[in-house]
Amino acid sequence: MANLSGLASFVSELRVERTNLVDRLRHVDAAVPKPKRTISAAGKKRIAAAQRARWAKVKARQKKAS
Repeated sequence: MANLSGLASFVSELRVERTNLVDRLRHVDAAVPKPKRTISAAGKKRIAAAQRARWAKVKARQKKAS
């Protein structure tokens, strides 16, 4: 039984160490800058077209209300 109690304390120490390492890794990951995303030319065109369509709808409602 002495071996089992020693093993249990060793496992407990390993769990504590693992928790500490996970915490350190979180801090390292938070410090690393994430790459910025870029939008393709086609994506920009789709966004611009959708925005123009929304503005056209707003302007049509304004004309209708006048």
